[in-house]
Amino acid sequence: MIRYDRLSSLMARFEMRVADAAPGTGNLRILGDAGTGAPTRMTLHVRGSPEPDGIGETVLIEAQASWGGDANPLVAALPTCMSLSIGDDTAPLIGLLLTEARSARCGSGVVLSRLAEVLVIRLLRAEIERGATGSGLVSGLADPRLSRAIVVMHEAPGQPWSNGDLAAVAGMSLSRFTDAFRARVGETPQAYLRRWRMTLARQDLDRGHRVQTVARRYGYASSEALARAFHRQHGINPMAVRHNPPPAEPVAPQA
Repeated sequence: MIRYDRLSSLMARFEMRVADAAPGTGNLRILGDAGTGAPTRMTLHVRGSPEPDGIGETVLIEAQASWGGDANPLVAALPTCMSLSIGDDTAPLIGLLLTEARSARCGSGVVLSRLAEVLVIRLLRAEIERGATGSGLVSGLADPRLSRAIVVMHEAPGQPWSNGDLAAVAGMSLSRFTDAFRARVGETPQAYLRRWRMTLARQDLDRGHRVQTVARRYGYASSEALARAFHRQHGINPMAVRHNPPPAEPVAPQA
């Protein structure tokens, strides 16, 4: 049976960064009981300022996590804040994180960053499994059939996917697939596929890849065809991006 991994293709395309943060500024927090110090839950504020801690809670660890910003379609579809109670499966990981933070041994900054990445992935898994009340990518990935079609678009964006192909992957009739996709994701399958291709194309052009190469990579017959689609989504010509790549994002120092 084919396994459709809903996060790996996104992890491969958007680098997750977790850096140390000054008190009161981090968007990733491990909270604990104010009296005992026992870890109770973790929260991730995707956008906006972090909310005040709950009554009887204290911040045990605070960090700044980022994962591609709004260019990442999953991040753009996430709620403002996610929260996950610390259960038996997460407690050992939290314990190791707290030990590393308190010991400040050599290499602890790298270890803390990697452990925090695992926690963010657990939060994302929980959010996908929980689903969403409104339409968006989270809602689509939460559907066991639609998620198969979304994953193959993520993993093979250059394939000439038709709605019929995607419906077959999802194991649904064409009409039911297209109706369900629009209802859950908020746009048609082809609109989502075009937007995903253009997101990846911009990444590649930012890295200096040739327009013609990028066009072939994502299933466009010519550089001109890519340019028209790129301009519709981003409002600029792809050559302008290639000639003016964005400055490298500074990496925050590790503790």
